[in-house]
Amino acid sequence: MNEPKVLVVDDEARMRKLVKDFLTKKDYTVVEAEDGEEALEIMYKNKDIDLVILDIMMPKLDGWQTCREIRKFSKIPIVMLTAKAEEMDELLGFELGVDEYISKPFSPKILVARIDALLRRSNKIGDSDVVAVGDVEMDIASHTVSVAGEKIDLSFKEFELLLYFLENKGIALSREKILNNVWNYDYFGDARTIDTHVKKLRSKLGKSGVNIKTIWGMGYKFEVDEK
Repeated sequence: MNEPKVLVVDDEARMRKLVKDFLTKKDYTVVEAEDGEEALEIMYKNKDIDLVILDIMMPKLDGWQTCREIRKFSKIPIVMLTAKAEEMDELLGFELGVDEYISKPFSPKILVARIDALLRRSNKIGDSDVVAVGDVEMDIASHTVSVAGEKIDLSFKEFELLLYFLENKGIALSREKILNNVWNYDYFGDARTIDTHVKKLRSKLGKSGVNIKTIWGMGYKFEVDEK
């Protein structure tokens, strides 16, 4: 199996070197870009990028714009780095399809652990694993989802969230439990992060969106009503 290839996008050469040094120690191949425009050029030419680490404040094309462009043609995991720690920035990142959000300064070891977890989850399934509940069917190997036979387009994190719901159908799940399992780390912030993802997922599921039940004051449950 080839070494995972990570694209590090940051206008600070010192920051790129810091991240690269830790990733190469973990046997990752690292490609660097100093702004969003260069990052997009690299991704257009290299179809084997497995994950993007993306800074927000950059010249030419900032992290938000770069993320939007990447999501037009790729579902690979995106880790957003920022010096800002404001809640609305984080919520915007999740709205755009960011999979992890890490504020500077951060521990490089924690960053690498998050990347390890994301790539394990994105490559964890065998040849033909299909999960189906009600009208929703997920082919995990091909990373596709269909509702009543019609394919729908989900981001990486939406796919992981839906899979977690289906694997735990009928079970009430707290927001904390969902975040710890889908995002793979303890979350001490506002629960609106998970609410934002559920809202988008319900919309994309169409009529089957009602199967994601709200457990008021706790979290959510995926349950198909008996006909």
